[in-house]
Amino acid sequence: MSSLDTLARLETTIAARRAADPESSYVARLNAKGIAKIAQKLGEEATETVIAAISESDESLVGEAADLVFHLMVLLAARDVPLAAVLAELDRREGTSGIAEKASRTGA
Repeated sequence: MSSLDTLARLETTIAARRAADPESSYVARLNAKGIAKIAQKLGEEATETVIAAISESDESLVGEAADLVFHLMVLLAARDVPLAAVLAELDRREGTSGIAEKASRTGA
């Protein structure tokens, strides 16, 4: 099974759980609290990932990175942005220098 299969299954699961009972589904509970709370949670997970990268084990980093990806996908779903749109943007950027790509967005 590929990693893209894993992400596709996760996206499907998140979509199905958005409308579930918030008492029984973490995804539904986050969605009930709104975009701002989901974004805040994503930020918390990003911070925990950074801390793990700097001062914790590889296992901790992997766990935090998984949490980060999960919460990013919850946020994307809440905004009705399919993961395919993010992957398409990554495909568009492939082969472009990161410096050049950033300059094209910022005018820098």
